[in-house]
Amino acid sequence: MISRILKPLPGSILLFGPRASGKTTFVRHHYPKNLFEVNLLDHETFLRYARRPQQFKEDVLFKLKHEHISHCFVDEIQKLPGLLDVVQDLIQSSACVFVLSGSSARKLRRSGVNLLAGRALQYHLFPFVYAEIPDAFDLNTVLQFGSLPPVHVAPTLAHKIKILQTYVETYLKEEIQAEGLVRNLGGFGRFLEVAAGQCGDILVYQNVGQACQVEAKTVQGYYEILQDTLIGLRHEPWRKSLKKRLVAHAKFYLFDTGVTNALNHRLTDVIDPQTRGRLFEQLMILECYRQLNYLGSEARLFYWRTEHGAEVDLIIEKHGAIRAAIEFKSVPELRPRDFYGLKSFALEHPEVPRYLVYTGTQAYQATHAQVWPYKLYLETIPTLL
Repeated sequence: MISRILKPLPGSILLFGPRASGKTTFVRHHYPKNLFEVNLLDHETFLRYARRPQQFKEDVLFKLKHEHISHCFVDEIQKLPGLLDVVQDLIQSSACVFVLSGSSARKLRRSGVNLLAGRALQYHLFPFVYAEIPDAFDLNTVLQFGSLPPVHVAPTLAHKIKILQTYVETYLKEEIQAEGLVRNLGGFGRFLEVAAGQCGDILVYQNVGQACQVEAKTVQGYYEILQDTLIGLRHEPWRKSLKKRLVAHAKFYLFDTGVTNALNHRLTDVIDPQTRGRLFEQLMILECYRQLNYLGSEARLFYWRTEHGAEVDLIIEKHGAIRAAIEFKSVPELRPRDFYGLKSFALEHPEVPRYLVYTGTQAYQATHAQVWPYKLYLETIPTLL
């Protein structure tokens, strides 16, 4: 059992995370063995409580009295949002602690239900981060296959490939079609491939729409679906003015490099240097977002870009001050042009610590930045946040 960084506080919680991020395994390991488990992916269980939500309350009270349970675990709570009202009633009227997991908050919000504000703390679980698998972390493997738990522990490359291919197909079928999130499943399928191909690019809805043959407004909605189902995240540009931040274009990253490659049909291909660079940037930024969430830090993450094209991949801001500017290069040896973005950034912000993260093994001080091997960066992320 791989220990996870996430350590929820005592009490009832809502645990969100992408499918296959290990939510069920985490709950079974972290909470008492005599859990009352309710899996809403099970058709009979779903129908039992969909027809009569009060039955859920009666079942919990029976388990409390006769089987002496202390915790109730409801898996995929977004399948039946109406149960949240029953859960809130039970939190107030009984001693039961509830652990509710889900892979999407979209349906919950759209159903108009309250998310147990003040009654249950919200947490997120992600694919493995470096700190959870340091001895088993192989950069080439993670760049190609990601770090979803079932992929990480798969015994062979063939198993990893099949799991990821199935994951993409299942996501289309279960998360999108079954939830009725989109009407044009074909258009959304084309969009997913385009979004994966442009992962990490500056986001222009019109360009994506033209590539997948749907309207720009529809594309915007598709990206919102990816965010709400925890399949991707927006990486906003940094500007001094909040108003300027709101009008500038964000970048978008899918939540896992393996899923990105599965959508791009390159799980069995040798990764070319340009693609490797994009995946390396994606992985390093995802690690920072995941750690930020686990730490509960008030830091915020951005990228920086000038109108002349100079760019820095990651800006860490906390309490109104920039704490670090970080550039990622998937090369073992650095060239002067690799420092171009950080050099330009230093002209405006000479006081901000600057780092260039690469795949070499030596840390040293260069003229325009501190140079860090990627493992040093991965180990140091918590101190930057």
